[in-house]
Amino acid sequence: MEAECRAETRIRRAEVSGSTRPSGRRPSGVFSRRPRRTAYPPTTRPARSRTGGGSVTDELPIGRRVARWRVRRRMTQQMLADRLGRSKSWVDKVERGVRSLDRLPVIQEVADVLRVDPLTLLGATRTPTPAGIPEGVEGIRTALARYDAVPGRPVPAGEVGHAWLAYQHAHYPQLVRLLPGLLGAAQGHGAPEVLVPAYRITSALLVKLGEADLGWLAADRAVGAAGGDPVLAATAALSVGQALRALGRDRLALAATVAAAGRLDTAPAGWAVRGTLLLQAALAAAGCGAAGRAGELLGQADDLGVRAGGDDPHHTGFGPLAVELARVLVAARRGDADEAVRRHAAVRRLPGWWRLPAEHRAAYLVDVARAYLRVGDLRGAARALVDADAVAPCEVRCRPTVRTLIAEVAAGQPAPAGVARLATLVGLSR
Repeated sequence: MEAECRAETRIRRAEVSGSTRPSGRRPSGVFSRRPRRTAYPPTTRPARSRTGGGSVTDELPIGRRVARWRVRRRMTQQMLADRLGRSKSWVDKVERGVRSLDRLPVIQEVADVLRVDPLTLLGATRTPTPAGIPEGVEGIRTALARYDAVPGRPVPAGEVGHAWLAYQHAHYPQLVRLLPGLLGAAQGHGAPEVLVPAYRITSALLVKLGEADLGWLAADRAVGAAGGDPVLAATAALSVGQALRALGRDRLALAATVAAAGRLDTAPAGWAVRGTLLLQAALAAAGCGAAGRAGELLGQADDLGVRAGGDDPHHTGFGPLAVELARVLVAARRGDADEAVRRHAAVRRLPGWWRLPAEHRAAYLVDVARAYLRVGDLRGAARALVDADAVAPCEVRCRPTVRTLIAEVAAGQPAPAGVARLATLVGLSR
């Protein structure tokens, strides 16, 4: 423990050192002090550079960033290791750069324990959140309009994963800039395991930004790219269902998602995808007035939610908590706002809420705000919107449908203070 405390002291000194030593020659007769050995490789003062979209990146190695945040959270290496379910040696090697930290699920896990955004560990800092639809959607449209697979640059390992991470944290302006290049590279690459997720991310983003028709096109491309892989085809059907529901085609969405779920076998590898398809189908059933069918589908998803677990390679976010959130949304979609509000009061106290992606939590809170508005609870609607903005600002400020919701809540007399501030931020006049 004593040696570890000394190492942490060296980290603190390293963070504040760099260019603080006065320049100039030492007085004659004073000998230079031999540099002290540390457990970490010597680094210069971390340089900060700007990427194409105005986000700032820190060139400090990821292991040093983990060490920095661990110390800030007043955690020893052993404490961090215990919370991660790993050994102290693993943490020490990661911090010293001996062991690479390049798998996104592991980065997400470490970030959750350290209570930081995973992009912070990856070296990106957030810039002020803009309001309105991000510029650059036309570039995505152009990329989707290409039908010729022109061999281009290879898709770097992890680039699709970084796109998923940006989506799950609702960094939509960054994603709009990233997707045209990613789509072009993925189309040239041609591999289904690259193309399908690239099209899925594109479809999900376009639906968020009010371009549901274009989102449906991207989802259809994902279906075509899946080939004969049943699990990839099922993940593509998720995007089809989301796009059709956004277009108000609930019956078509119900048929598509139920058919895709039926084509999946009962192997554990497909449980999360199948369960998410059933949740999408339940939401579609509620939207077209089939309340009984929605309840039946939720029951089937509930059975899978108990069994599903472990890794989530297809980024579904499925599990018992996702089923409970879907129950709230189904109640809201079938017009029972009172039940939705009642269920919501208990959902956020369930374990795992804070481990859901920021996009998932914020989108759910926006839907809850609509339910509060339907029961005439302006303060509840305002509170849900403000909470959503705190979780993922772009989910609130960049989506046209949410801006309309803010305007409806802000029109109340008197307008809740939090929503009045949001209305100002997104440029709405009351």
